[in-house]
Amino acid sequence: MQTHPAASHHLPWFLTAPDASDTLFTLTTIVVIAAVLGLGLLFFRLHSLPERWGHKKLQFEIVAVLGLLSLFTHVHAFWVAGLLLAVIDLPDFLTPLRRIATSAEKLSGIERQAEMDSEPEPSPQPKPEQPQPAQLQLAAGS
Repeated sequence: MQTHPAASHHLPWFLTAPDASDTLFTLTTIVVIAAVLGLGLLFFRLHSLPERWGHKKLQFEIVAVLGLLSLFTHVHAFWVAGLLLAVIDLPDFLTPLRRIATSAEKLSGIERQAEMDSEPEPSPQPKPEQPQPAQLQLAAGS
């Protein structure tokens, strides 16, 4: 390749000949695409953090809805609220209340409707007839 007489004798590596491919452009394109994909992956991984932390908790549905709201509205307060709900364990109020209700029903003699529906009522067994004293004397005299 013939260089111009006014050009420097040492040319940088990224200058290309008119008929060659631009290596700096190709390298920059690959780096930019990789950076965009990597940052997008990091963003969505960070964004789904509350859902992953609160996966096996009672308030999972609320955390998931807050995550979607923050994703679509770009309001970061929803994401922070979802993260706080995922981190905090809400106490279980239903189990003690059910136990109290069951105990109160047993004390008052009321049977629970769910238990009555699930268990069939036992049919009354016919009692064997007890012989009367008069019948005993007749049987003994014969």
